[in-house]
Amino acid sequence: MSETKDLSHINEKGQAEMVDITEKEVSDRIAVASGTVTLATHMMKALREQSFNTKKGSITQTAIIAGTMAVKRTYDTIPLCHQIPISSIKFHVEPEGDSFHIQCQVKCTGQTGVEMEALHGVSVAALTIYDMCKALGHEMQIGDIQLEKKSGGKHDFDRAS
Repeated sequence: MSETKDLSHINEKGQAEMVDITEKEVSDRIAVASGTVTLATHMMKALREQSFNTKKGSITQTAIIAGTMAVKRTYDTIPLCHQIPISSIKFHVEPEGDSFHIQCQVKCTGQTGVEMEALHGVSVAALTIYDMCKALGHEMQIGDIQLEKKSGGKHDFDRAS
C-alpha cells in the first residue's frame, strides 16, 4: 500500500486555503520548467525564412517578455500562490526541428518555492508563440510542460536524476 500525503491547499474542513508559510525557513529557491510548441513543418520553414519574425515582431523575444511578465504575476492567476519577491528570471526559447523549446529558470530568497512561477512562465511563453504564429495556420501543439528541477525547500527535485 502506498503512503499518501495530505494536499497542502486543503484544510481540515476540505476547503481551499493558502498555505501558511509563516514558520517556514527562508532559503534560496530555484525552479526550472520547460515545454515545447510544435508547428507543422511548412510553418517552421516559413518562420526560418523570416528569421523567426512575424508582423507582430520577434517570436522568441515576445515569448520571453510575455513569460517574464507571467512569472511576476503568477499570484494573480493561480489563486492560492503567494506573492513572491522574484530575484531572477531567465528564459531560453530556441527553435529545434519543427518545435520551439522553452525553458524558464526562476530564483528567489523566501519561504516558499518558485516552481509554479517557472511553470506559469513557460505556459504563457508557449501561448505567446502560438499567438505569434497562428496567422500561418493552427497546426500547432503545446506540450511537455513540466518541472525539470527545484531546490531550496524541504524537498529538492531533479527530473534528470
